[in-house]
Amino acid sequence: MPTAGTASSSAPPPEPLLPGGTPSPGGAPDGVPAAGLVRPRRLVPGDRVAVVAPSGPVPRERLDAGVDVLRGWDLDVVVAPHLLDRHPGFEYLAGQDEARARDLQEAWLDPSVSAVLCARGGYGAQRMADLLGWDAMRVAGPKAFVGFSDITALHEAFAARLGLATLHGPMTAALSFLKDQPTQEHLRRTLFAPEEVRTLTAPAGPGHSRALVPGRARGVTAGGCLSLLAAGLGTPGVRTSLRGTLLLLEDVGEERYRLDRYLTQLLRSGLLDGVAGVALGSWQDCGPDEPLAELMLDRLGPLGVPVLWNLGFGHCGSHITVPLGVPAVLDADAGTLTCELPALA
Repeated sequence: MPTAGTASSSAPPPEPLLPGGTPSPGGAPDGVPAAGLVRPRRLVPGDRVAVVAPSGPVPRERLDAGVDVLRGWDLDVVVAPHLLDRHPGFEYLAGQDEARARDLQEAWLDPSVSAVLCARGGYGAQRMADLLGWDAMRVAGPKAFVGFSDITALHEAFAARLGLATLHGPMTAALSFLKDQPTQEHLRRTLFAPEEVRTLTAPAGPGHSRALVPGRARGVTAGGCLSLLAAGLGTPGVRTSLRGTLLLLEDVGEERYRLDRYLTQLLRSGLLDGVAGVALGSWQDCGPDEPLAELMLDRLGPLGVPVLWNLGFGHCGSHITVPLGVPAVLDADAGTLTCELPALA
């Protein structure tokens, strides 16, 4: 149920790449298959999609506007029953934990629904992740799942518990989706014609990105919001190794010392041992770019892998949709991430 950069459908070149580690077969929760995770099918006009709110409360006017965009893509949109709820005690939650979990699970188990799109992030996904019936959801089979920010907790859960590739992309009631046409278009193409957006670059175009550590690497895409990845360490149903992955990191509204702490925590935990490369997204409201880039180089440079600054995903006004769980090639010098397979089958 229920962005954007330049893209091309050119396949990755065959030149030798940096090694991406040796992932354990089967992937979740302690490894990542070299061939990537299971890709759901792409959408076609007329498909039903469900919109859910796993995290923060959703303004009705934004939801209505986002649903209108999706219906303009010839999708049959259904809105989860509790999407507009407000938690009676905690204003930052979209309803009770059990209700948010029930909405997501029922959408996933509904055979008429082809994709589940999150309405917004905020906070709350971790509170309901363990309330989901993961065994039943596994039996229901794969379908596209879209969101970012707090939804990072669910991306990791889908990867670890279901072995499923997901989409780090704009949310239906988010201002970036409502106000930025390139962001909308990149998500639409990813959902309907993913072979057209296999090579990803920052929306601002050439020169906007740069290599903090030069080089090329192959791996399976993983990651999301840095603070959420750090918060997930040691919790049930998360991967204990990202060996062999191309790590995607972004965040919003964090002081530089907090970002330092999150990165250091990930490094000390061993989660990043064997990561093949790193692509950094946006760091809106985290301070000036150069001090942030200096921090990233200090913390991530010793990994000895390519590190790309600003691929153009995350909490920025115009951002791309990036598949998680798909084998890809990172070229830090060219500022590109090229998926070896389309995001959806």
